[in-house]
Amino acid sequence: QVQLVESGGGLVQAGGSLRLSCTVSGRISGISDMAWYRQAPGNQRDLVARISRGGITKYADSVKGRFTISRDNAKNTVSLQMNSLNLEDTAVYYCNAECFNGRRWENYWGQGTQVTVSS
Repeated sequence: QVQLVESGGGLVQAGGSLRLSCTVSGRISGISDMAWYRQAPGNQRDLVARISRGGITKYADSVKGRFTISRDNAKNTVSLQMNSLNLEDTAVYYCNAECFNGRRWENYWGQGTQVTVSS
């Protein structure tokens, strides 16, 4: 079973910083793209940032210049450094990864972690 475990969510004041981490474990032999998504109440689940195995990144316009995605291929982890947080960043953040489980490539999701930005 492939599992994605997230950590780092919580409550932070506007203008502050937070770092999210996600570790992939289980019977996997490879990981392609890894990404962070977020979903606020009543909204769609939107891409925040994506990073390929080779380190190519893509960011949503709303977070560009404030958030940084990174990964450690040896540890099967992906992180999201969030700076200059504002109220609009409040959402549930989900880790996502494309993994080879020994039989096929499949898309996996974490359970989500709450990020709340206060004024």
